[in-house]
Amino acid sequence: MTPRERYEQFERQLLCEQACFSADTKGRKKPLVPCDYRTEFQRDRDKIIHCNSFRRLKHKTQVFLSPTGDHYRTRLTHTLEVGQIARTVARALRLNEDLTEAVAMGHDLGHTPFGHAGERALDRLCPDGFRHYEQGLRVAEVIENNGRGLDLTYEVLDGILKHTNQIADTLEGYVVRLADVIAYINHDIDDSIRGGIIREEDIPSDITELLGHSKSARITTLVGAVIDRGIFEENGRPMIGMPPDIKSAYDRLHKFMFESVYQNPKCKSEETKAQDMLAKLYEYFCDNTSKMPQLYRTLAESYGKERAVCDYISGMSDRYAVDIFTELFIPADWKVR
Repeated sequence: MTPRERYEQFERQLLCEQACFSADTKGRKKPLVPCDYRTEFQRDRDKIIHCNSFRRLKHKTQVFLSPTGDHYRTRLTHTLEVGQIARTVARALRLNEDLTEAVAMGHDLGHTPFGHAGERALDRLCPDGFRHYEQGLRVAEVIENNGRGLDLTYEVLDGILKHTNQIADTLEGYVVRLADVIAYINHDIDDSIRGGIIREEDIPSDITELLGHSKSARITTLVGAVIDRGIFEENGRPMIGMPPDIKSAYDRLHKFMFESVYQNPKCKSEETKAQDMLAKLYEYFCDNTSKMPQLYRTLAESYGKERAVCDYISGMSDRYAVDIFTELFIPADWKVR
């Protein structure tokens, strides 16, 4: 037996019956020769972390636009935190940890520069709208690998597409959805405290008494609540989630953050500038598609220029978007040669 076959056999012995077994994947659109060493979901994880879109996440905004300081989250560090939480839950529930990790690593591949501000800007501009989870699927299937896509398995693609507001076809995909909300609410609190937007003691006491008085304590409570509740049946299908009292406290915490941080002018003061900048770039490249890299010119021929321009802009890092805008619209210093 190969190492992969031994591990697939090990999954049969270790994982629960509701788990998605690597050997039972629905497969890829373009089947690959099986790897001797890695399962199909392990290969997907590796495909994702070695792709260009994953690396660009390190220069994409999470909440604070271009923050000064080394310790604020970026889209990449958020992804890593989601992966850590998701693996913990999957392992405890005896679900497929490799599938969970692959979905977690890929769940935000479609995010724009400047966080959700950039997403809202492109959603207004693109005729078909723009949603980062749908763009993540497009990155994986159409854009990455110089237009050839990553050729991921059905289960990983499904988890990427449904990580925001749908129920994934696998419990592993739904684990990532829960890990995403647990991660972002807590690291956004941490970054907001670091940025002087809120203080720990500003969080309502009825929330902290139940969830905890620190980032670590709250994550432990939320993760533990999901694990302790375990896998249950809902509407005739297996499901996981938080108990009602914990879910209610989380919802109140999210409401507090929405009112105190996500709508706070102190951390959103630059959003209008960022959105105006993306709008100018969109208009320019729609009028000048020949100025885009060859990949996006080719995509324009197949999918229309508006979608290809959205593909190009959404893939930019914050820094690259600013640099391109500066090159196109800001006069350069005049020098005597």
